[in-house]
Amino acid sequence: MVLVQIGVFFQSLPYLPRLKAGTEKMVKQEIMKQNILVFLVVSIGFIISACDKKDDGPDINGNNNGNNDTIAKYDPVAVTKSNTVKLYVHYMPWFETKETSDNGAWGQHWTMATRNPDIIDEDGKRQIASYYYPLIGPYASSDKDVIEYHLLLMKYIGADGVLIDWYGTIDLYDYPLILRNAEALIDMLDEVGLEFAVVYEDRTITTAFENSAIDDIIAAAKADMAYIQSYYFNEKEYIKINDNPLLLNFGPETFHAETEWTQIFQNLNPKPCFLMLWYTSAQGGSNASGEYAWVYEDNSHLTNFYVLRLPNIDVALGGAYPGFRDFYAEGGWGTGMGWQIDHKDGETFEETLNISANADIDYLQLITWNDFGEGTMIEPTLEFGFTLLEKVQSFSQVSYDTTELKSIYNLYNLRKQYKDDKQKQKILDQTYYYFVSLQVEKANHLLDSIQTVQ
Repeated sequence: MVLVQIGVFFQSLPYLPRLKAGTEKMVKQEIMKQNILVFLVVSIGFIISACDKKDDGPDINGNNNGNNDTIAKYDPVAVTKSNTVKLYVHYMPWFETKETSDNGAWGQHWTMATRNPDIIDEDGKRQIASYYYPLIGPYASSDKDVIEYHLLLMKYIGADGVLIDWYGTIDLYDYPLILRNAEALIDMLDEVGLEFAVVYEDRTITTAFENSAIDDIIAAAKADMAYIQSYYFNEKEYIKINDNPLLLNFGPETFHAETEWTQIFQNLNPKPCFLMLWYTSAQGGSNASGEYAWVYEDNSHLTNFYVLRLPNIDVALGGAYPGFRDFYAEGGWGTGMGWQIDHKDGETFEETLNISANADIDYLQLITWNDFGEGTMIEPTLEFGFTLLEKVQSFSQVSYDTTELKSIYNLYNLRKQYKDDKQKQKILDQTYYYFVSLQVEKANHLLDSIQTVQ
C-alpha cells in the first residue's frame, strides 16, 4: 500500500517545462523542494510499514519472519502420462469409525461379525476384518483428510477418475452413510482434477424389498436413476463415453430382463453408456453398451474376456487387480468365495496390468482401491507399502515415483498430528493446493518447514 501511495505521489508532481533562458535557478529550487517532499513521504511510509509488520515466525509458505497467511488456491493441473489408456479406480466409500457411524460403533466393513477394532495388538494394529492393513489404519470414508490422501495418490499414479461403488438412495442399513461418503468424495474431485462415475449396486433393491423398505422394485430403481441424473450426470467431472454419461452395474443381481432396464431408464435423457459385468450384457439388451472385466479364480479369465468378448461388444472396460483373498469366512459372513488369487508380492498386479496393456482397450479399471474385505486393495498397506501404486505409475508412464507418494502420505500424517493447530492446518492447506497443481517442490518445502512454525 505504501508503494502504491508513493507511485500516486510521483504521478501528481507538476510537469516541468523545458528550460528557458534565465529560469535555471528557479527550476533547481523547485526540484529541491519536491525532492524533500518525496523523501519525507517515503520515510514516513517505511516507518509505518515497520510499525505494522509483526514477527510471527514462518508464514504460510515456510518463510521466516512473515505474516502472510493467505492460501493461494491453484487450479488442478493434469498429470502428463505417456500411456493413453483411460485409467479408473474402483472405490468403496463404505468405511466408518466410531466417530462417523450412526450408532457410535465401528462400521461393519471393518468388523464384519467377529472383529473389534478397539482391540489393539502389541504393534499398535487394530483388529479389523481383513488380512491386510491400511498404512493409515482403519478410517472413515467421509474423513476429508482421508479423501485428500486417496485422491492425491490417485492423481500421482496417473488415474483419470474414480468409479464409485454406489448403494442407492433407500434408507436402509448403512446405505445413507455410503451415499453421504460418496458425495463427500465427489465434492473434492474438481479441486484435484479427477472424474467420476457410478457403479450401481442393484442388489440393494432386492435387499430393500425383502426388508419391506420398498414395495415396488422398478419404482425404487427409477428413483435411484432420477437421483443420479439430477445430481451426477450434469457435473463437469462426470465421465462420459461417446458423449453419454458412463454408468456401471455391479451385476445384474435384481434385474435380469431387457424390459426391466428399459423401464428403469425410461426417464433418463440422455441414456447412459451402460456397462454390465462380463458376460451379462444380454440381460440389459439394447440398454447395455458393453461390459467390464472383474476378478475370478485366476488370470486366464481376464485373458479370455479380452479374446472372446472384445469383438462382440461396443464398449469394453478392462480390469487389473493385485490378487484376491476374502475374509468372509473368518469374519463370520458366510463361507467365503472358496478360491483366492495369490498376490505374489505385487507380481499378480503387474501380470494383470500387462495382460491389459496387450489388449486393444481404451479404458481400464483398477480393481480395487480399497476393498479390504476381499483383499483386492491397491491403496498403501503395511504388507505392500507403495509397491502396488508404483506398478500403476509404470503402467501409466508418469514422471513420478514413490517419492511423491510418500510426500502425500506425510501430508496425511501431519494433518492428523496437528489436527488442532489452525496455523499449521493453513500451511497444510497450501501444501495440498501445491500438490493438485503439481508444484511438488513447493509442497515438499512446506512439509519440511512446518516443524519450525510456532
